[in-house]
Amino acid sequence: MEQGKFRRKLTLVDLTFLGLGSIIGSGWLFAVLFAANMAGSDAWIGWLFSAVIVLFIGLVYAELGSAWPRSGGVIRYPEFSHGSLAGFMNAFSYLLATSSVAGIEATAVRQYAAYYIPALTIKGSATQNYTAWGLVVEIGFLVIFFLLNYWSVNVFGKTNSVVTALKFILPVTTIIVLFTQFHGANFNVTGASPGGLGGILLSLPAAGIVFSFLGFRQPVEFAGEAKNPQRTVPLAIILSLLIGAVLYVLLQIVFSGAVPASDLAHGWAKLSFSSPFANLALILGFGWLATLLFADAVLSPAGTGNIYLSSTSRMSYAWSKNGYFYSLFSKVNPKTGIPRPAVVFAFILAVVWILPGNFRSWSGLVAAVTSATVLTYVFGPVSLAALRKTAPDHARPFKLGGYQIIAPLAFIAGSWIVFWSGWTVDRIIIGLTLGSLVLYFAFMDKNSESLSRLQRDWKAAIWVIVYYLFMGVMSYIGAGFGSPMKHPLIGGPVADSIVVAVAAIIFYYWGVASRLQQAQVTSDTEEEIEVAGTGKVV
Repeated sequence: MEQGKFRRKLTLVDLTFLGLGSIIGSGWLFAVLFAANMAGSDAWIGWLFSAVIVLFIGLVYAELGSAWPRSGGVIRYPEFSHGSLAGFMNAFSYLLATSSVAGIEATAVRQYAAYYIPALTIKGSATQNYTAWGLVVEIGFLVIFFLLNYWSVNVFGKTNSVVTALKFILPVTTIIVLFTQFHGANFNVTGASPGGLGGILLSLPAAGIVFSFLGFRQPVEFAGEAKNPQRTVPLAIILSLLIGAVLYVLLQIVFSGAVPASDLAHGWAKLSFSSPFANLALILGFGWLATLLFADAVLSPAGTGNIYLSSTSRMSYAWSKNGYFYSLFSKVNPKTGIPRPAVVFAFILAVVWILPGNFRSWSGLVAAVTSATVLTYVFGPVSLAALRKTAPDHARPFKLGGYQIIAPLAFIAGSWIVFWSGWTVDRIIIGLTLGSLVLYFAFMDKNSESLSRLQRDWKAAIWVIVYYLFMGVMSYIGAGFGSPMKHPLIGGPVADSIVVAVAAIIFYYWGVASRLQQAQVTSDTEEEIEVAGTGKVV
């Protein structure tokens, strides 16, 4: 079969909407309530803090994405800087994260659609578990995502831009309407900050706050299909993050200020809505807004799920290109410019996540997805610093100023998010990632050249394994974030977070020092990218 080429058809607007479309998903529909339960009226601080953390990480990938625009770039850079072993562990963790998000968004669609069709959700289920018909609906939405991704990158990109533009309007409308019902006294009620500082920190991974911002990486994932990626990728990352941050902080503030005082009689921790903004609109007498919110609750998660299914396919493509997976998944259809086998694989994985026996509600997966995703992001700062040393003359259209400060801060921030996700989540994610090394050795060629490369790559990646083990141990012995110890060895939430920060600095510099002596960067021609309409490979 003729091997096709990726086609550069995505503009700055398309890329920005890819990022923003992922950011404005189910997070704004659910996270404001969970954040309020954990942090009360201080929940907006969590959104602001999270935006700063993710912006640090985003700036790192802005440089990497502009210098090496690759489809599935997030999992390619560790391979470039630290070799195949580090790249494999990063890729596996990323596969766990991305493959589940389309299912999460389909679940969010079903949970809100149950307002119109109650038979989709088990009656009286606190976690909104699905019925048999609910499962059919979720799979149906995944089929739609699959078809939109299967046709062509142009159809996908333009469809997403239109959907994102539409679903951006309603959050802005909601902010304006709820601001008319704003009560400043809500920020001083009894139990205004039920969890204190610990509640704010816990809300970042557990309430879905960081999860809501993780879509910033989409411009990096689609860099291989972007027009002028050296300019458009970093701009799209920064624009989507800044717009999303302003939107989410305002949504949390107006939500907190508009809740009737009677609903806060028992404090923020006891506040309960099945559909936060829609239920609040009904209570306040804005029936028309509630109707629009229930409709948008289908549109917003659907748009995000569509993007993540496509993103997972690009990740599978990159995994295959790196030699970690079957070569079938690196095949690009010559007519559409789409890695169709990888799209099929992404669809199957998304369905598996929502099947009976797995997570069946939105809240059940958010912390796990957040931890798995951020665990891959901590590689970015180390790869950036390493590639500055091993590929100093490579063109960097966006060169991050002050990276010596920003990169370590980004590594610390990512380590905090993983730690705050807690033992229950981290033991699964870290355990599976370390266990995935069995697959690495299974796919590795057993010739002398491969064994020699393994010895080199092992030295470059040993810090990663020790880092994972350290984060697992800290999640167990640290206080306040799900530790099973009755008397944690390190108090929290400040002391244990400081220990993680200090250790993160050590691991960051260890990682940079462990870099390969020569960057293992693939050439542009190996990426099989075609400029749209020209047939020219660049």
